[in-house]
Amino acid sequence: MKKHSLALLLLLTISINAFCQFADITQKVIADRKNSAEQQKKPYVILISADGFRYDFAKKYDAQNLLKLGSEGVSASSMIPSYPSVTFPNHYAIISGLYPSHSGLVNNTFYDPARNDKYAMGNKTKVTDGTWYGGSPLWVLAEQQKMLSASFYWVASESAIKGVRPTYYYNYNEQINIHDRIQAVVDWLKLPPAERPHLITLYFPQVDHAAHLNGPESPAVEKEVHFIDSAVNELQKAVKTTGVKDVNFIFLSDHGMTRVDNQNPIGIPAAIDTAKFVVSGDGILVELYAKDKKYIQETYDALKKEAKDYDVYLKTNVPAHLHYGTTDDWHNRIGDILLIPYAPKVFNLYNKKSINPGWHGYDPSVVKDMHATFYAWGPVFKKHLSIPAFENVSVFNLVSRILDIKHTEKIDGTNKLADKILIKKPANKK
Repeated sequence: MKKHSLALLLLLTISINAFCQFADITQKVIADRKNSAEQQKKPYVILISADGFRYDFAKKYDAQNLLKLGSEGVSASSMIPSYPSVTFPNHYAIISGLYPSHSGLVNNTFYDPARNDKYAMGNKTKVTDGTWYGGSPLWVLAEQQKMLSASFYWVASESAIKGVRPTYYYNYNEQINIHDRIQAVVDWLKLPPAERPHLITLYFPQVDHAAHLNGPESPAVEKEVHFIDSAVNELQKAVKTTGVKDVNFIFLSDHGMTRVDNQNPIGIPAAIDTAKFVVSGDGILVELYAKDKKYIQETYDALKKEAKDYDVYLKTNVPAHLHYGTTDDWHNRIGDILLIPYAPKVFNLYNKKSINPGWHGYDPSVVKDMHATFYAWGPVFKKHLSIPAFENVSVFNLVSRILDIKHTEKIDGTNKLADKILIKKPANKK
């Protein structure tokens, strides 16, 4: 047994070392792009996401730098994620201004009947295929308008959406240390004006990882909150050394986190027949896609009869405030039947031996722990301003206003946030 365990440990070590050795850590640069003369006069925005950084984590764990920066600029009581409150849909909602049902990125993993294919955030081929993403992310619009952008990770930044990627970007991996990421931002800002990105996105996964594994009220989460706090402080100090003026920071998260009842999960409902339905999801949201529509009603009725600790919806009767029903399903990617557990319950459809204590994905109007963080500071923002909660899709409008990025497609964000927290129109705004 000891020899067997040692062999497994050795194999695991070799695999990890091989992954680290071959992970793509090189910066990608799209050649022959320049800022137009007009765009060179615009401000700069560094958009920072700390995955899973719940709305109250900064105060709860005394993140002194973030609290100070937020108090000097703008701080929101919380930011409301879109449903479902999970990572990929919400990062894309922030950058596209679209609810998940409208962008087509309806979950971290989902089925598309028209393609007869599944999207999964862990599948690199799918993640980098731009045809899965609707709308126009801010970097796509910026680049189309001759304004350069850069991304040190953000959902979909590796994808050619409408044939466009950021001028500077990295393929996602977690092998590059925080100091090198900060240095990359500094290096971008030190480029000549014609080559300098005006929109920069930066992503930190640490708090989310710790909260999933240990629960949101844990020493591990406190440690990672302090890590992010220190990193943001290091970043904003490093940016000052570049001498670039009019740099504006937005620090936010995609969603919050809550502790769930991982000892008593909901098992596989007896009414689910995988011969009749494609099943997608687990944990906080289960979606059933009918292989033949004639099975929908009878299966729905059967599920309603046995349901305990969860709601059952047809796509036609999902609560309107979730923006996740038939009317909102612009890309036909929402299941015909949805199973939504009551917090703190979670599903365990795949008979996992253990379930993490920390989860997110619930309706943020019901579970406040799903709410995210929002702070902003810099020359364009009002000082010492506290604001109430707002929907995350309006961050798109905010950044568009600061950088004077024009958009003509239908979006879900509004201008109320920008009107409330900006002290002036950006330079050269007509």
